[in-house]
Amino acid sequence: MPPSTSVGLVREIAALIDHTLLKPQATGVDIRRLCQEARLYGFATVCVNPYWVGLAASELAGSPVQVAAVAGFPLGANTTAIKVAETEAVIAAGAREVDMVLNIGELCGGNLDAVRADIAAVVTAAHARGAIVKVILETCLLNDDQKIAACTISQQAGADFVKTSTGFSTQGATVHDVTLMRRTVGSDIGVKASGGVRTLEDLEAMRAAGANRIGTSSGVQIVEAIKQ
Repeated sequence: MPPSTSVGLVREIAALIDHTLLKPQATGVDIRRLCQEARLYGFATVCVNPYWVGLAASELAGSPVQVAAVAGFPLGANTTAIKVAETEAVIAAGAREVDMVLNIGELCGGNLDAVRADIAAVVTAAHARGAIVKVILETCLLNDDQKIAACTISQQAGADFVKTSTGFSTQGATVHDVTLMRRTVGSDIGVKASGGVRTLEDLEAMRAAGANRIGTSSGVQIVEAIKQ
């Protein structure tokens, strides 16, 4: 691949990636390294737990890289009030994107109004503060009808993206699920594939299926693979 082509592809791929570190044992040193890598490669965001948002925002000041934070993570079973409070807190600390886990239990139980209200409350809080919301479905726990319902509800509630997975359950993103999600939401909102995307081939498969954002802790390896 000619160097100019490689550079262009690196930029294109990097701009899709939420450079993610959500492990509970992550330290401040790890978060700083994450941010340095995001600056170097031009990733879309770093995605971190709420505690680390302030540090990440400080490390990325003056950079086009945004900070994404999770809310209701990883189970989705926090009360709506807690999810809203988390959302407000992380935005105040510097996050511009919020990846929230929907109420999986209520979705599986068929209480779609509760799921919609939960998402809408977070969306309202985030949009009022200039941030966007990605709704994590945890697709590995759902059947296809539930995935379709979750996408539809997220769209109705004003979400900006639907997202496959937390990376903390039984399986991550699959081509089937990304294809289904994109078919359900159309072109109106984004689809984020997250969980188990570790190689350039994985990323390209998810992108071909309809994902326009990729959550991964393997962003550096993916981008470096383009140069080889």
